[in-house]
Amino acid sequence: MLVALASGVLAFLIVPFLIPVESSGTITAEQAAAPDARFVTLKGLRVHIETARFTGDTGTSDTGTDTPPTPPLIVLLHGFGASTFSWREVLEPLAQVGDVIAYDRPGFGFTERPTEWMGAESMGTESMGTEWSSLNPYGVPGNLALLDALLTEFGADREVILVGHSAGGLLAAEFARVNPQKVDQLVLVSPAVYSTGGAREWLAPLLAIPQIDRLGPLAVASIASSGDDILRQSFVDQSALTDAVFEGYRRPLTIEGWEEGLWRVTTAPRDNDLAANLADIGQPTLLITGDADTVVPTADTERLATELRDADGIPAELVVIARAGHLPHEEAAQQFLDAVLTWLTQPMR
Repeated sequence: MLVALASGVLAFLIVPFLIPVESSGTITAEQAAAPDARFVTLKGLRVHIETARFTGDTGTSDTGTDTPPTPPLIVLLHGFGASTFSWREVLEPLAQVGDVIAYDRPGFGFTERPTEWMGAESMGTESMGTEWSSLNPYGVPGNLALLDALLTEFGADREVILVGHSAGGLLAAEFARVNPQKVDQLVLVSPAVYSTGGAREWLAPLLAIPQIDRLGPLAVASIASSGDDILRQSFVDQSALTDAVFEGYRRPLTIEGWEEGLWRVTTAPRDNDLAANLADIGQPTLLITGDADTVVPTADTERLATELRDADGIPAELVVIARAGHLPHEEAAQQFLDAVLTWLTQPMR
């Protein structure tokens, strides 16, 4: 029995390192992206972005000069498994009310997928929050740091509106909570506030075991097929899921090393204090969900609408789009735009 036990332990320690872990992707992010794709470097990370320039009228300057006011900046944060592609139907139309920028969060789309970074414990606590390299870029703190860098680059001295979907909605709301001076308004689309996903905290030490960490990318590779099922679950109207939509979601899976990046997302820290501190969000907020959302249940967004108040005590506005699922900005783009544009342009909110 001891021999069998010893053999089993030895196999666990050695065999994972003998199993080849190869990516199904074969090309670079630049090759996978569109020929005119735009990338920016934010604190050392190469980030894929899409933009739309403001097409509306800012009116006359309050200072009496000929220089028109600077339009707002609208930042779009996609959900888990998505990318800037998710905003394809609404990015350009939203430019009626401001400059628009969508970006791929680490682990998704065409943004760089680092596999190593300098841990905060080796930097010293005094360095935390000052250097991007001190944070795991895939976790909530790292995502907030990246968003902060994006706003520093594009949103200085202007009104900022964050539009976040699902996990991106959680990030948008948490950023607004901890950085109230940097965000003026929020649009949260089926936000995953009450259920953040990712690995359970108690699992983190287990997943960090080198043998398990080694095989992790193989474990998440199944999303190449299961991702289609999740997409189908997210739509009510299955006819809207054209070959072009599937191709848009699958395209990042052609990038070499995409499995490693997704594994890092899966194991990254998800800890945040948003759900317990919703009263700290003082920005005017619009909530949008589909009436048939089963990924982030419609009832969750309706519940959130009862808990959010702006600094003047005005409740968040809730729009429930009929016959839509988890991706109303894709499945019901016009209804989504009508709601957002009306809300952003209404006076005295």
